Amino acid sequence: MEGYSCFCWNRGGVYDIVSSEPEPFSLPSAIPEWPKGDGFAKGSIYLGELEVVNITKFQSIWSCYVSKNKREGATFYKPLTIPDGFFSLGDYGQQIGQPFQGFLLAARPAANSKDAELPPLQKPIDYKLIWCSANWQDDSHDGSVCFWLPCPPEGYRAVGYLVTVDSNKPSVDEVRCVRADLTDTCENHEPILSIESNSLDIPFTVWKSRPSFRGMWCKGVPVGTFCCSTNSNFNDEIEISCLKNFDPALLAMPNLDQVHALIKHYGPTVFFHPKETYMPSSVSWFFTNGATLYTRGEEEGQAIDAKGSNLPGEGDNDGEYWIDLPDDHVKYGNIDSAELYIHVKPALGGTFTDIAMWVFCPFNGPATLKVGLLNISLKHIGQHVGDWEHFTLRISNFTGELCSIYFSEHSGGEWVDISGLEFVEGNRAIIYSSKNGHASFPHPGTYLQGSEKLGIGVRNDAAWSKFYVDSSVHYKIIAAEYLGDVISEPCWLQYMREWGPTVEYNSRSELDKILSFLPVNLRYSVENVVDKLPVELFREEGPTGPKKKDNWVGDERT
Repeated sequence: MEGYSCFCWNRGGVYDIVSSEPEPFSLPSAIPEWPKGDGFAKGSIYLGELEVVNITKFQSIWSCYVSKNKREGATFYKPLTIPDGFFSLGDYGQQIGQPFQGFLLAARPAANSKDAELPPLQKPIDYKLIWCSANWQDDSHDGSVCFWLPCPPEGYRAVGYLVTVDSNKPSVDEVRCVRADLTDTCENHEPILSIESNSLDIPFTVWKSRPSFRGMWCKGVPVGTFCCSTNSNFNDEIEISCLKNFDPALLAMPNLDQVHALIKHYGPTVFFHPKETYMPSSVSWFFTNGATLYTRGEEEGQAIDAKGSNLPGEGDNDGEYWIDLPDDHVKYGNIDSAELYIHVKPALGGTFTDIAMWVFCPFNGPATLKVGLLNISLKHIGQHVGDWEHFTLRISNFTGELCSIYFSEHSGGEWVDISGLEFVEGNRAIIYSSKNGHASFPHPGTYLQGSEKLGIGVRNDAAWSKFYVDSSVHYKIIAAEYLGDVISEPCWLQYMREWGPTVEYNSRSELDKILSFLPVNLRYSVENVVDKLPVELFREEGPTGPKKKDNWVGDERT
């Protein structure tokens, strides 16, 4: 099998079995002792009839390189140091060349499960062979491997696969299956390994797994295991499940004192571009410096008080109300007044805490179109009154560690693990806000929204500067529904209409003028790329507020 090379190791070791294995990655500074609370950062989490712990030490089982330079491929691991009384639920896999941030859950029956008719955990009755490398006829292949699916007893579900370096079935004592009513559906996520070759009769694909439903109130809990199949169809139904949290109190979530401590310890610093024209401000500054509420059918607008208490609450974005700026000076914001608006919510069945941090800017500036080496400043496209952007910190409720940050980037975004972040001080990361558009990025540079290959798209320029807001100091918690009535939501958060007017103009005419100056051979490429850009770029209208966004209750879009 040309281009592939596979190896197995029988002498295990933790992480550093061989030099090519990924190094474990840790935060720059030690984690503090968090304020006292119920179940947050206690090391284990109760999901109802199950108690689970987070395993982060592993022994390598088998590795496969899919390129000759050994920089691409995957390694599979078995969990180590499982506490007494807990049981493995499956093995772990990740791509080679990535810093090690893997985890697996191990489980044991909770005390309240003794009265259940069926125990929450059972041994598998057998194993089903999913794929084996025995028919891999290639000189570069060294060592065999088999991937096994536990066959659960009736009424139970497997939640992970096992990997062996020979064709002997694993012992049924090695893993546990979970009672079906304690599980939830999961789905394929990102690919880990894909093997296709002329020397193989059967192709093989491995993916990460995650709960199918991942909103604020969804109960699915990721186990950390992988999915695998001899069918390369990403959308096929998978044979394993994830866990489900039946603790209605979500006791593993942080209390208010712990939330403040998390923000002060992890709160990123947001750097705005050195040539940024449209700075952030606080919402109250925006209101008291000229923002005006308009009603359909009425010519005169109404001043908005500092708290937004005279804004119409609830309802839908029906076009009856909008906010506008009679005076242009408000467009430029006031960074001295700026603060981050915090929404704290459960994630992944309450085993993680998401701290969404919202940035408000009074104005979103026009976009810049990049065509090869040519940069074209647009007059209207991309600009609108009122700009809400955000990023999200994901915290492990097992330990209180920061795991990743979501960077919102114009109708989408990406999760970045801590190994891919820059830190300004201690464990406080850096967020780079793009010029004019205020999208969030993990590193300085020019990010092209369009086609990197063709060099055509909308520029997002991000850079370090003297203009910044420290969210560990300048913040306000505006919502944390799981805490009940502990947090009083501000009046303006209930405003569901647009934070800017809709201005009718023909964005196509502006683009056509630009296209007319381009060489004929470039016009089609530019049109094709522009047609695929988010529709928000071509509407000059204010956005709705944070609570109207899909990710307020749902998961972040990736």
